[in-house]
Amino acid sequence: MKTILTRLFNHEELSSEETKQILLHITQQQYPDAQIAALLTAFQMRGVTVDELIGFREALMQTRLAIDFAPYRPIDIVGTGGDGKNTFNISTCACFVVAGAGYKVAKHGNYGATSVSGASNVMEQHGVKFTNDTDRLKRSLEQCGMAYLHAPLFNPAMKFVAPVRKALGVRTIFNLLGPLVNPCQPAYQLLGVADLQQMRLYTNVFYQLGIDFAVVSSLDGYDEISLTDEFKVMTRGYEQVFRPEQLGMNSIRPEELSGGATKEEAAAIFDRILEGRGTMAQTQCVLTNAAFAIQVMEPDKELDECLAMARESLDSGSALHTLKQFVELNS
Repeated sequence: MKTILTRLFNHEELSSEETKQILLHITQQQYPDAQIAALLTAFQMRGVTVDELIGFREALMQTRLAIDFAPYRPIDIVGTGGDGKNTFNISTCACFVVAGAGYKVAKHGNYGATSVSGASNVMEQHGVKFTNDTDRLKRSLEQCGMAYLHAPLFNPAMKFVAPVRKALGVRTIFNLLGPLVNPCQPAYQLLGVADLQQMRLYTNVFYQLGIDFAVVSSLDGYDEISLTDEFKVMTRGYEQVFRPEQLGMNSIRPEELSGGATKEEAAAIFDRILEGRGTMAQTQCVLTNAAFAIQVMEPDKELDECLAMARESLDSGSALHTLKQFVELNS
């Protein structure tokens, strides 16, 4: 580790195999916490390369509890988190809209780190019991189109860095890894990032991994399509900056996306949107994210058509029915 740290301090890059072995050695408890903290700090200050990130990911995927959803070709809709905006559960809401439109969604998530309510928080508020039982998860995916994979149940290697991450109290390389280690390795992914540097990083990673994707970022720092400003979308097929008005949407004020002050408030906002009682701002934000997710799976469809499908899922009650069925199957 001393050699590795010296190389990092000299701004040298590591290969994917080297970073893979580093993380595997961490899980074998070969390094003291002080060296792990130095490693994470060095990467945070210097930045991480595509190859380095892929190596760390390979180690986590090698040590994960694997789950095979390949026949279903599901999508994951997720943000990197950490944008400090405390929005309501936009990605999770969009998941149910997309599932309600007839697609398979395998959502990988965790408790909120910088927001009041992360995906796992809102699931718990509905009485959902987390599981890594393959049969139960497959049944949920088959019967309601939605399965939820609570990250700590599938990524045991993360516990070996948890004390150091907690002690540091700042974002590290592991915040970047979260969206890349869905244990079912979904066929499609809509990923929201908070800045254009991360957008380029993840886009290059997805190209190497062979995943069909859209990486989205609002230019004012939201890790999703917030409609509070212009937003950029990068896919295999195009790279484009959109204005809300281009999609027939209104520009939204940041306060209109608030996730509330408590987990209970966040869950209530979540329910109102899926019940069709959300504000125009909340509804438009969810529909836009859902539409781009649908287009990842249906690249030949125009965005207007994808928006219409998302709106039909919500207006018809299909998204709400999916939520109710999901809660029933997973409680």
